[in-house]
Amino acid sequence: MLHSPGDRSPVPARTAAARPPRRTAGAPPQRPQVRLTKRGRRVVVTAVGSVVLTGLVMMADGLEGTDGPPQPTAASAALPGAGGAGGAQGAVAALPESQPLRIKIPKVSIDAPLMNVALDKQKTIETPPPQYKNLAAWYKGSVSPGADGTSVIVGHVDNASGPAVFYGLGALKKDARIEVARADGTTAIFTIYGIEVFSKKDFPAKRVYGDTARPELRVITCGGTYTKANGYSGNVVVFARMTGRK
Repeated sequence: MLHSPGDRSPVPARTAAARPPRRTAGAPPQRPQVRLTKRGRRVVVTAVGSVVLTGLVMMADGLEGTDGPPQPTAASAALPGAGGAGGAQGAVAALPESQPLRIKIPKVSIDAPLMNVALDKQKTIETPPPQYKNLAAWYKGSVSPGADGTSVIVGHVDNASGPAVFYGLGALKKDARIEVARADGTTAIFTIYGIEVFSKKDFPAKRVYGDTARPELRVITCGGTYTKANGYSGNVVVFARMTGRK
C-alpha cells in the first residue's frame, strides 16, 4: 500500500482531468477537474505532510512467498542536500501550472496516462482504480509537475492479476530520467536523485510531501515486504528534480 498523506483499500478516484487526455483503451472516463490555486495546493500539501501517506493497498495475493517487486538499494538513497532546499545543481526555471497527462520512465519501460486523485475523508491520497494496470495518478492537491513546489504522482505496484504500472519503480537508479507530458504541450523532464523504501510506521511525510523552492517530483508506490494479513509494509518513493523541458 501507499503511505498517505495511511493504510486503506483502494478507492476509485472521484476527480479527473479538466482537459481530459485522449482516452486510452481500458482507461476509466475522466470527469472535470476542480481547479485549485497554487496557494490552495500548497496548503493541502502541508496538511497531507502532517499525516502519514499510508498509501496504496495492493492486491498481490499471487506474489506472497515470492521475491516480489524490486526494492531500492541503500546506494540509491537521497543524500542530504541532494534535492530540496540544498541541491540546486541541474535545476531549471519552473513552468506555469498545467494539467499533467502522461508519465514516462524509459529505464523501466513505464509509459502511462495520468488521472487526477484527491484526498479522502481520512486525508489519505486516493489511488487509481486497481483493475487498470497501466494507469497512474497525479495528486491534484500538489502543484503541477514542472511548477514550483513538490508534485506527487502515485500508482499501484501490482493488482490481483500481477504486476501493475509501478512494479519496476524500485529498480530505478540515480540519474534516470522521468518525463511528464502536460496539457499545454510542454514536457517536464526530471532527474532522479534518490529512491528509498520507507516503513508505513515511520513514513517521513514532511520530507516526502514538503514544499520545495523549485520544481520537484515524487513518484510513489507500495514496497517492502508483503503478507496477506497486512499487505505491503512500506512505500517506495522516487525523489526527482526538474532538469529540463521540451
